[in-house]
Amino acid sequence: MKSLEELLRLKKKLRIIGFDDAPFQKERGSPVKISGIVCTDTRFEGMLWGEIRKDGMEATGVIAQLVQGSKFYHQINVVLTDGVAVGGFNIIDLPKLAEALQRPCIAVMRKPPNMIAIDKALRHLPDYQMRRETLYRAGKIYTHNDFHFQVHGCPPKIAAGVLVQATDNGNVPEALRLAHLIGSAVITGQSGRRA
Repeated sequence: MKSLEELLRLKKKLRIIGFDDAPFQKERGSPVKISGIVCTDTRFEGMLWGEIRKDGMEATGVIAQLVQGSKFYHQINVVLTDGVAVGGFNIIDLPKLAEALQRPCIAVMRKPPNMIAIDKALRHLPDYQMRRETLYRAGKIYTHNDFHFQVHGCPPKIAAGVLVQATDNGNVPEALRLAHLIGSAVITGQSGRRA
């Protein structure tokens, strides 16, 4: 498989999967559905559907298994997540995910997170220290144009190029936008307003 850098340089299409959680109940431990949307650049190609627990700690393993067990695995160039937590504070270990999948993994945020508020919220959960360490392992938050992201598996400059190529307009890559809309529609019967 060609490197992301080479694919971008040659202006080749990228096969991307973006993960987001669907609407969920507030109770800790309740099931949370996650959708993984496969796009070639911004064109919808396929979908994965899985489940984690609210405020659990298994999101990294579940996402890795979903991708590795899918027919899309060998075609995927890069994995996007909507931030580094799904289902409340089920924190994704970004470097571990990138290593497990042997693909660059990029956590995309609409705005830089308030780490003080997040740390305060984490203190109310079991395994506070482990969750905090997992959160900080995601590394530095980079900003390019209107994108805010953390990345493992490729240089930030390459990740920024991927986000630009994967986005129709605004600052949400299409795979993540669709993951949000489809997850909302499956659970509530209609797509959400904010994607």
